[in-house]
Amino acid sequence: MPTTPINQDDINKTVWSACDTFRGTVDPSIYKDFVLTMLFLKYISDVRQDKVEELTAQFGDNQAMIEAMLASQSFKIPTGSTFWDLYEHRFEAGNGSRIDQALHAIEEENGTKLKGVFHDITFNTDKLGDEKSKNDILRHLLEDFGKPTLNLRPSRVGSLDVIGNAYEFLIKHFAASSGKSAGEFYTPPEVSDLLSIILEPQQGDEICDPACGSGSLLMKCGKQIQKNFGGSKQYALFGQEAIGSTWSLAKMNMFLHGEDNHRIEWGDTIRNPKLLDSSKQDGNGGLLHFDVVTANPPFSLDKWGHEDAESDHFGRFRRGVPPKTKGDYAFISHMIETLKPASSSTKGGRMGVVVPHGVLFRASSEGKIRKQLIDENLLDTVIGLPEKLFFGTGIPAAILLFKKHKTDNKVLFIDASREFKSGKNQNVLTSDNIQKIVDTYKTRQSVDKYAYLATLEEIAENDYNLNIPRYVDTFEEEAEIDLMAVRSERLALQAELADLELEMAGYLKELGYGA
Repeated sequence: MPTTPINQDDINKTVWSACDTFRGTVDPSIYKDFVLTMLFLKYISDVRQDKVEELTAQFGDNQAMIEAMLASQSFKIPTGSTFWDLYEHRFEAGNGSRIDQALHAIEEENGTKLKGVFHDITFNTDKLGDEKSKNDILRHLLEDFGKPTLNLRPSRVGSLDVIGNAYEFLIKHFAASSGKSAGEFYTPPEVSDLLSIILEPQQGDEICDPACGSGSLLMKCGKQIQKNFGGSKQYALFGQEAIGSTWSLAKMNMFLHGEDNHRIEWGDTIRNPKLLDSSKQDGNGGLLHFDVVTANPPFSLDKWGHEDAESDHFGRFRRGVPPKTKGDYAFISHMIETLKPASSSTKGGRMGVVVPHGVLFRASSEGKIRKQLIDENLLDTVIGLPEKLFFGTGIPAAILLFKKHKTDNKVLFIDASREFKSGKNQNVLTSDNIQKIVDTYKTRQSVDKYAYLATLEEIAENDYNLNIPRYVDTFEEEAEIDLMAVRSERLALQAELADLELEMAGYLKELGYGA
């Protein structure tokens, strides 16, 4: 096995090429779970193998001591359940059931740390074809991950983040190749970067994403604290995800990134919020409150739980019940209610949410909720983003920023819709684009054709419509056309063309083609 250091690109390319085992036979929305789970299993197995060799060098053939030391590790893999145990039996029938048994054994051995993580993931599925086809595909998958280039031992990799980054790399590429089905749980990295920077998470903050998907936005907030506070991990991450397999990815993603202080719940945030404080209200507990709440919820979700919203015992819809077929304000209302209140000793919570533009101007029940949020002076900033940033949709989105404690009675509008770098299929925000938004947000002043600081009175005069062009005038006057100059240029070109025609006629005559 190689012991030379490995770089990020090597791991990314090798793991992505392992997907060739499935391409053409299984849809990416299905095989993403197999590849990501196998990467997780391979990494923890290589970590264990590294530890076994270290203990063997220390204790020799004293197997009892080695086993005792392995049992004391924070993460445990039962005998017979490592990737290499599965690899050794890859030519035998039953690869699917063996992999499932190994994953369930690992889950059981590690108690609450991985409880339920592999519940929605099964390799022993007919989606991979009949028994022979399934066995062959899984054998190839084991061989792909067993290649020397994918030796993921810490002694070779050096940094845990290298593996975590490979995980994010895969999730991004699955989203890009699968469209909406994978894009539902993936926020483009530059949008996550923008939210994590602009929300300024601090040491000691409790940070929540109620529609956390694979957890990338939460981890970006954690990375901001580490970056700004000398590597500090004095913060806690909270999340909830409705899709079981995506919740599993979030849990594995947290582990691979070394985010130990997290609580990720599985369930429908609107119908059944799981992040509760048992010390509040009745036996069900009240909602937990957070310093930072941020999310990229599913756009205009149909069947979001309208039927039970009126009687919501958490009081989340006291400003109004969103329409039955559009759940955008259901998520916004939930998030607002989970912000820590402002007091004499704290500024209260702050929030950033990605929304479709309809949220800014749709009327009826959404208009009433929007009016109430603005009248309460909770809305701080509206940021318009470029189109084609998000996988699975070309529509432009916006970011709404809310604060429990504001220092003015105004709302800043930023039109960043024309600030992007064009890509083949997706547009991207560059670091310069992000910095311009952040600087404008911090300065909180109007900028010609880019930003406008509106009073609440102005917004009321606009019937609480937040459509950005109502506030930021980006109209560019066309340069006046000098008709006399155009006429002179046209006459000159006609004269030049006449001279060329005469010259051409002379050449043709010399060659015997003339009349």
